Amino acid sequence: MNIIGISAFYHDSACCLIKDGALIAAAQEERFSRLKNDPGLPVKSFKHCLKEGKISINDVDRIAFYENPVKKLSRQLWCGYNYLDPELTKKMDPRRPEKEIRDKLGYEGKIEFVDHHLSHAASSFLFSGYESSAILTVDGVGEWATTTYATGEQNSIRIMEEVCFPDSLGLLYSAITNYLGFNVNSGEYKVMGLAPYGKPVYLDLLLKVIKPGTNGQFSLNMDYFDFTSGTRMFTEKLEALLGNKPRKKESELLAFHLDIAKSLQVLLQDVLLEKSKYLHSITGKENLCLAGGVALNCVANGYILRNGPFKRLFVPPAANDAGGAQGAAAVVYCQLSGKKISTSPLKTTYLGASFSDKEIEIVLKNTSLKGVSYQGRREELLNETAKRLADGKVIGWFQGRAEFGPRALGSRSILADPRNPEMRDRINQMVKKRESFRPFAPVIPEEKCAIYFELDHPSPFMLETCSVKPFHDLPAITHVDNSARVQTVNRRDNAMLADLLSAFEKITDCPILLNTSFNVRGEPIVNSPADALICFSVANLDALVIGDTLIDRNQFQIDELNKLINCFDSTWVPVRTDRGVYTFI
Repeated sequence: MNIIGISAFYHDSACCLIKDGALIAAAQEERFSRLKNDPGLPVKSFKHCLKEGKISINDVDRIAFYENPVKKLSRQLWCGYNYLDPELTKKMDPRRPEKEIRDKLGYEGKIEFVDHHLSHAASSFLFSGYESSAILTVDGVGEWATTTYATGEQNSIRIMEEVCFPDSLGLLYSAITNYLGFNVNSGEYKVMGLAPYGKPVYLDLLLKVIKPGTNGQFSLNMDYFDFTSGTRMFTEKLEALLGNKPRKKESELLAFHLDIAKSLQVLLQDVLLEKSKYLHSITGKENLCLAGGVALNCVANGYILRNGPFKRLFVPPAANDAGGAQGAAAVVYCQLSGKKISTSPLKTTYLGASFSDKEIEIVLKNTSLKGVSYQGRREELLNETAKRLADGKVIGWFQGRAEFGPRALGSRSILADPRNPEMRDRINQMVKKRESFRPFAPVIPEEKCAIYFELDHPSPFMLETCSVKPFHDLPAITHVDNSARVQTVNRRDNAMLADLLSAFEKITDCPILLNTSFNVRGEPIVNSPADALICFSVANLDALVIGDTLIDRNQFQIDELNKLINCFDSTWVPVRTDRGVYTFI
């Protein structure tokens, strides 16, 4: 049985394949199209899934779409969107998903529509490995729901209660993100990273914009918000409440902005903790599954686990809308087969595109790059890479299948020495070309994590934060509040990276590397060898390890950039600027 899952038409469009209960492939369309947060139908990701599954379109038994477009239309009409706008009318058409799936993918079989929050819940619970669990889904908005409380048993999910639009924790966080001058649907993570620099002195003011409710309910004071105009998400009353005009993009960050970010983060954490306690009280479960875009707030995740009643927590690596494709496919598979997903618990996110050494060699031969091939000499390649890292080099790392989800998990990464106090600023300013306050994550062997971090369980998906233990000087990956967003690895799931950590430890006595995504600001994480070579040049990296080849910066001529763009059918494009218009449809 082959089930294709699709999420599309808002942001983070993606496609996945579940084959006989196993998750075979999954990818966001942006990796192929090179358009950040690409909302379009994931045509290229669909082709990738068929290729990885070794099937044709005729072998697809069902396509599962991650939301119900008819239910969604009722909310859009309630919002009063301008239905005379032809472009907006096209986007709101509930027949659009089926029409594009038929026309652009050529699929003639049956399409199942799965409610948005059920898709999210399934993307977590059905891949958690738990027999039974409470499930909390929190995002901006699906059809109507913004927060849902559910239980999972075996291969079924029951939603017990929901909070509906416009009352939304996700939209509240996005509105303040917008107020702080960051982009909605991507800048929320910047606000999370900014928060530790501030103090929660505006918490009492922000509490005026949200009203507590009974059970799992809450409501927003809509005097402060505007979720329908498409220009900005807050009103002048919010400006008056906070006492300042909104920050302009790219302008200086003042103490006021830091304090607002901190106050917002504390508000989110406190509400989520309260609601998780409520969920525990009505379910009595020991396990908690989180899903939805808000579940990517790894600071809040760690806070809930440390301070809440649940013993165990699972968050899928693609907790955002991309993961809705995975959840929708899982729901349909379970309904049709009556069986559980055989891939649970989810062990890896390496579900994207891969390229053989031969394919990489062909790309390299189309340039005049002077890399050194270590084919058949893997240990030597890792030792040479570790030496460069120990010498303070910043290295691009391109190995195996691409990750599924918004974070680098060791396949398309930029790696560096975490002990170097200048490394974080260097990578932020010269390599990633992003804000200096942004933290970086450590990657460490699973068995050594507890030596360095206050974390007593594996964290393979980088979805919770913890404290760095005393007496470990790791300035490049330690945030201002002494926290770190840890990724643990083992040889079963990523032998190449695990062995590199071992090689680095032999030289430095440190089993940890700084790990950040292989991209520059505004661009998706690299996908193909051509993408990697171009980003290598643009990001001013010192070396690139691509397959079994190591390329040093001094072997890379700057005019290679133009040759790469001209020679390859690469979809890489220069950094784009956002339009600054947000319409939640």
